[in-house]
Amino acid sequence: MTDRLLTVVQAAERLGTTTRFPRRLIAERRIAFVKVGSHVRIKESVLTTYIDGNTVQPLRRRSRLGRAA
Repeated sequence: MTDRLLTVVQAAERLGTTTRFPRRLIAERRIAFVKVGSHVRIKESVLTTYIDGNTVQPLRRRSRLGRAA
């Protein structure tokens, strides 16, 4: 199975951001990318891993009152 290569515009659409954000991730080397000549592409699996790694799970709140009678 081959990984689909996304353009910066497609990656931004998937993240719901402007193109500046994935370009900054690339410039800061915070995500892996592929150079195809002068073009930059991001593997779909890399983007999925980035999203999964930065997903914050909700906290489980405990009741302050304790158990019900």
